[in-house]
Amino acid sequence: MSQEESGEPGERTNVTGLVEAPPRPASRKRGAGGARHALASLRSSPGFRLLWVSNLFFYGGAWTQTMVLGWLVFETTDSEFLLAVFTAVRLAPMLLGPFAGVLSDRYDRVRLLVLACLWALGAVVVVAAMASSGLVSYGALVAGGLAIGLAQSPSQPARASLVLDLVGRENLSNANALNALAMNMTQVIGPAVGGAMISAFGAPAALWISTTWYAVSLAALWPLRGAGRTAPHRPEPVLKMLTGGFRTVLTSRLAAAVLLVTLAANVLLWPVHQAFMPVFADDLGLDAAGLGWLLTCGGLGGLVGSLVIAMLGDFRFKGGLFVLGTAAWGALWSLFALSRTVPLSFALMACIGLMSAAFGVLQTTLLLMTTEPEVRGRALGLQELAIGVMPFASLGLGAAAGSVGVGTTAFLSGLLLVAILLTLALRVPQLLGYSGVPTS
Repeated sequence: MSQEESGEPGERTNVTGLVEAPPRPASRKRGAGGARHALASLRSSPGFRLLWVSNLFFYGGAWTQTMVLGWLVFETTDSEFLLAVFTAVRLAPMLLGPFAGVLSDRYDRVRLLVLACLWALGAVVVVAAMASSGLVSYGALVAGGLAIGLAQSPSQPARASLVLDLVGRENLSNANALNALAMNMTQVIGPAVGGAMISAFGAPAALWISTTWYAVSLAALWPLRGAGRTAPHRPEPVLKMLTGGFRTVLTSRLAAAVLLVTLAANVLLWPVHQAFMPVFADDLGLDAAGLGWLLTCGGLGGLVGSLVIAMLGDFRFKGGLFVLGTAAWGALWSLFALSRTVPLSFALMACIGLMSAAFGVLQTTLLLMTTEPEVRGRALGLQELAIGVMPFASLGLGAAAGSVGVGTTAFLSGLLLVAILLTLALRVPQLLGYSGVPTS
């Protein structure tokens, strides 16, 4: 693929043929952020602009269909446990993360994303057609959720690795923040549109909306075809790449600590967000539109948090913000679980979204910065595996919620995450001071 004209001086093309951002001048101070730096990666890399637009619409489809399918499952079954089972099946493809990481290190990353987007588009069309035909049994919804998950989760290592290829190390934190900004923008729009569509026209119409999101994502990604080629090499056998990558990543104390935080968050809190929001909405007396707006508040908070991190630029103490921000996120979830009033719940959900940005943006940034280039895809595959425990955690938390209630389960989960983060801060203090400066 030929280099695109950006109008920005000083760009260079790396070994993959992708346009990188220019090196940051030595005179520029670390942390010199501000509004004019918030869009640095989008301004300097034409390839990242295309990827960002594709991500924006891909995440939009994911948020819309996850909300709509979850609502349909709870409406059909009226069972917290069966909702948790659906969520577990929907997220089970994350367990393929290590193999997806090998594919990301071995093959053209853009081609992998195109194939994933095509599959997602086809899967959502089938589910939407089934819903329009009245075939909305619980089994059909579970099968549809699995098909959509098979499109989304295995593509994540390639999607995240491609960011570093396109923008370089200096703009990585900014680019990941902008990607999180895209996700949270769609978290604002997708659930609100989905809830309103359910209320006005029914769930099938909301599912058809999500097909248009995926179609636009594919159109934005299409011009990048051929830009994701890796440097020529003789690939190792898949199993050897898998075990070697695991060994390299897990022997890094910092990388292992980052993965531990990801694992803890996805065992304790993300299942609550993914599986039980319809239950919280029902307890608060909210309908489908109300659930959409509750999720929108979280998206607005996440959008603001991501924008703040983007404005910080290449700031210091990324590890400290990651650990302490994630701990604050857990504490806010505990407070949300105690809330019994609608206005307070909406305010707390906005704060939860705000603090989730520290976790969502920096987990990938820090993992990429603390691993070697040749194993970054596999490092992100391990991250996807850590996220992939969520289905099993959803089953456990669903069983606990059936016994003691969703509110109590979420409250205790949030407190336990805070305890784990504080312990990690004491055991791996170097993570708190890590700023992402490569050693020379």
